[in-house]
Amino acid sequence: MDFALSASLICRAGLLVLAVAVSACSTVSVPERDEGRAREQAATTSSGAGSSSNAKRAGAYYQDDGPPDRVPPGLLNTPDADPKVEPYLRGPSKPYTVMDQTFVPITDARPYVQRGVGSWYGRKYHGRKTASGEPYDMFAMSAAHPILPIPSYARVTHLRNGRQVIVRINDRGPFIASRIIDLSYAAALKLDMVRGGSAELEVERLLPDEIARLQAAKRALPLQSQER
Repeated sequence: MDFALSASLICRAGLLVLAVAVSACSTVSVPERDEGRAREQAATTSSGAGSSSNAKRAGAYYQDDGPPDRVPPGLLNTPDADPKVEPYLRGPSKPYTVMDQTFVPITDARPYVQRGVGSWYGRKYHGRKTASGEPYDMFAMSAAHPILPIPSYARVTHLRNGRQVIVRINDRGPFIASRIIDLSYAAALKLDMVRGGSAELEVERLLPDEIARLQAAKRALPLQSQER
């Protein structure tokens, strides 16, 4: 093989590697921990966890997951997440693929309301990194969602009992069609859906205008107390 041909082959190989690298940047694969969690969710759902036959069992949660060994005192009184307008994180804002599904996160201020079955995740993931890079805290008011911006805030309503919470979206998931959101243990506890493991929920994204109104109302509370 002469020198010119060798140089040509090396050049083509370099261009091929570059092309593969560039194409890989267009869709981000979720970390292995999220892929594993997605497969656990799918396996648990296909085996019937969360169905009416299992709802009677305390904690019909995802495989090998569950509530804490000890619930902190006063956890039911945990305040809702405090909504604020935050810049979206670049990494979790990119399209990503898990279990052969591609998800395209929202990156604008469009309204978003969704109804369906929501679930929760607990001690197995406590302390592990979320998609935001923050450690997951099962005792905080947070949630995982496939496409809502990270970070952002959502009002979650339990459609059967009317209870509502506000959570901060800081993680990705769930990745199965039968689930719309994964709540922290604390949020699920406040909605009274821990025992069943899942519930019919409404998820409504909080947009900047509503966040501003909530912040203004919060600032007004001390003034109202002083006037009394």
